[in-house]
Amino acid sequence: MRYAETVLLKGGMELLVRNAVESDARALRDIMQRTHAETDYLLSYPDEQSVDEEQEARSLAETERSDNEVELVAVVDGKIVGSAGVTAVGSRRKVVHRARFGISVLQEYWGMGIGRVIMDACIDCARRAGYTQLELEVVADNERALSLYRRAGFEEYGRNPRGYRSAASGYQELVHMRLEL
Repeated sequence: MRYAETVLLKGGMELLVRNAVESDARALRDIMQRTHAETDYLLSYPDEQSVDEEQEARSLAETERSDNEVELVAVVDGKIVGSAGVTAVGSRRKVVHRARFGISVLQEYWGMGIGRVIMDACIDCARRAGYTQLELEVVADNERALSLYRRAGFEEYGRNPRGYRSAASGYQELVHMRLEL
């Protein structure tokens, strides 16, 4: 699925949201390392990233050719500052209407509207792919993310009080959210 859009952020900064491509593999791996070190709200730790650059490049090429999945990057001044993606829950008929959504943005770019822009792009891609439900999980203490998702129309449908086990803070409650498309 193809996607490219340029928007003006708060303060007049230009943001390009586009498909991640094979040549982005190294930058995406670096961004993942940084974003996962900057917050305790993401699924994994930097040392758990086991995909090498070559594997990442192959995965990006495959996703770029997909009709129902997408990996997008947020680019400011030629630099990738975040990413987000939509992936199928499964291919069986009972779940083919559902997709998962995930996002990360470098901390130095928080509060600029990048998260909202790239999330909206993913919602658009999910609709174009024919999904009728987009799902995510968010740590209950992550008020900024919860607020962003609620403003976009995501609704809570459950909680897992021991969803993550953080090395720093112990168990973290996960909020399960969904958006009807």
